[in-house]
Formats: sequence, structure tokens, C-alpha cells
Amino acid sequence: MQVESVQTFGRKKTAVAVAYCKKGKGLIKVNGSPIELLQPEILRYKVFEPILLLGRHRFADVDIRIRVKGGGYTSQIYAIRQAIAKSLVAYFAKYVDEQQKKEIKEKLLEYDRSLLVADPRRCEPKKFGGRAARARFQKSYR
Repeated sequence: MQVESVQTFGRKKTAVAVAYCKKGKGLIKVNGSPIELLQPEILRYKVFEPILLLGRHRFADVDIRIRVKGGGYTSQIYAIRQAIAKSLVAYFAKYVDEQQKKEIKEKLLEYDRSLLVADPRRCEPKKFGGRAARARFQKSYR
């Protein structure tokens, strides 16, 4: 018998979080440790946003395991929250019903589009003739 599962990813800058969502009892783990112990503490609320928005009852019968790599801690947090939101939408689309999936998707998009859609902005590479991507060295005439 095959396990009901979906795999999705979240991205922010160079951080990539892969969420594996399967039928279970409401566990959410990030790199093997519970989501409640996530550091830094100030940004922990950001990760709980999709859960608080949709209510714990939607997460009660699914287990989500997340692997996250790259980026700094802020972009990792944003990648995790996107992976959680996308995995729940994908799970509901595949195994529950289309109507509930639509409700979830609309609620998430209404709150914050970055929960489902990745931000395409990247760091611009440095060029010669200056100390940064756009800043040039000061010009002197004598």
C-alpha cells in the first residue's frame, strides 16, 4: 500500500526548504527538530503564520517534515513557511477535495502572496570599477 504523500519546496534568496507532507497525526519537524524550537525566537511567529491562518485542525491529520539548506536564518524562515503552505495546498488538492484546497489557497493569497509564490529577487553581482554592484569608485581630477 502506498503512503499518501506530497513533496513541495519553498524558496527565498538562496535558501531552499523541501517539505514532505504525508498522512499522520499533526507533527511538523524542521531538520529533525520540532517547529516550536525553531531559532531565532523573533521569527518563529513567521513560521506559524500558515498554521495560525488556516487553523490547527487542517494540520491535525498530516505530518510535515522539512529539510532546509542555504541562505541566512531569515531567508530560511521564509522558505520554511512557503514550503509548509505549499505542501498543505498540494496535499489537499491530491488527497482531500478541490473545494477545501480553493478555500485554503484563497485564504493564504489574501494574507500574503509570498506564502505560495516565490520571490524572484536575487543579489546582483559586483562589477569592476567600483566597490559594489552599482556604486563606483570616486573620481578625482588631480
